[in-house]
Amino acid sequence: MFAVAGVSKFEDLVEAIPAHLRLARPLDLPHSQSEMALSRELRHLAEKNRGMSELTSFLGLGWTKHFIPAAVDSIVSRSEFTTAYTPYQAEASQGSLQQIFEYQTMVAEITGMEISNASLYDGATSLVEGMIMATACSKGRKGFAIASNVNPRWREVAQTYAGSNGWTFHDVGWEAGTGARDRAALAKVLAGHAGKLAAVVVQTPNVFGLLEDLSGLADLAHQAGAVLLVAADPLACAIAEPPGSFGADIVVGEMLGLGIPTSLGGPGLGYLTTKKAHLRQMPGRVVGRTVDAEGTRAYCLTAQTREQHIRREKATSNICSNQGLMTVAASVYLALQGPQGLAEVAEQCASRLAYVRDGLQGAKIRPLFSGTPFQEEAFLLPPGSRARVEAACKTARLLPGIWLSDLLPGVPTESLLVCTSETHSRQDLDLLVSILSSAGGAA
Repeated sequence: MFAVAGVSKFEDLVEAIPAHLRLARPLDLPHSQSEMALSRELRHLAEKNRGMSELTSFLGLGWTKHFIPAAVDSIVSRSEFTTAYTPYQAEASQGSLQQIFEYQTMVAEITGMEISNASLYDGATSLVEGMIMATACSKGRKGFAIASNVNPRWREVAQTYAGSNGWTFHDVGWEAGTGARDRAALAKVLAGHAGKLAAVVVQTPNVFGLLEDLSGLADLAHQAGAVLLVAADPLACAIAEPPGSFGADIVVGEMLGLGIPTSLGGPGLGYLTTKKAHLRQMPGRVVGRTVDAEGTRAYCLTAQTREQHIRREKATSNICSNQGLMTVAASVYLALQGPQGLAEVAEQCASRLAYVRDGLQGAKIRPLFSGTPFQEEAFLLPPGSRARVEAACKTARLLPGIWLSDLLPGVPTESLLVCTSETHSRQDLDLLVSILSSAGGAA
């Protein structure tokens, strides 16, 4: 094996792994066990875990827990859905194709766009696929004016792709008062790199949970020869003007939570919508509706000449799965809620955040920015209070949110991003307010 690999010893195989990450002692594996004994041991270890159901969580950044009606799991667990894959044979896959078509239709309506694909892996990779698509729409340009208040985890994924794609990022900072992208900084980037940018990339709500004003942004991007790429929360689109209303060219995002449990971090469900003019540059599967020779309604994969099973290296992307099971879950959830129900869920999330904000008035805690939040908001706690808050929350079995300084440079250490959803009871909200007010607001 060493000879084939071209090395002389085992250490050469792991040389690429940083030394501090390598195990500096023998594995010391236990002796083999029977299947029955091993199962017993694994159950014993599993009992030490604490499930999210045992904790009150206010975590966000795209991983928010929402209530999932029982009908979603009931339908998703049907064998014709759980065993389905990309439906190449239309004559044998009408049910799957219709379900994907309905998913595409609902996502396009939610985002205010003209066309949607059959989904992607998660929000971060949908952002990257949107950026790859933007380079094609802009005739191969590789520069991006990207807002610094885009989800930092998503930006990391984009940065991973940047090297192999030859991308250049031009960061656009946020305004100190509002937390929104700095319009003056964006104008400067656009003026200095006109004709060299593939896209202007923004997110709404942004990493601080604040809704971005998208008005006039598409015109600015187009004047510089770029497209407007917006990462948008689909739930926020239920009560706020969707990106399509502002002329966005590509809209991407994450559907996790809308029929899909947060589980242990996934699986997620990325969506991507665009204008019909950009169909040929869109990655992934697209289902269309037509009629057969007898005039009966029929569904089929369309624009397949973009895809890798036909064009190979010339395809729009290497997305080879449509995340079919996740689209079923999201489709059932969206169909059950309907436009009114989805808006009600969004309003409940927003109203609970407002309740927390009102409850913290009078404590030595204030919103980090003055922008308009949806269901997440960054709060600034007094200096040195983080340890007290964490200790109090541990005792109360509560996850208070995400400390933004762990993810973003340039924000105070005590910046806490709190996310509320319709699953939080008044008691949950009161507990959070009480802990932050006492431990966080203590002198």
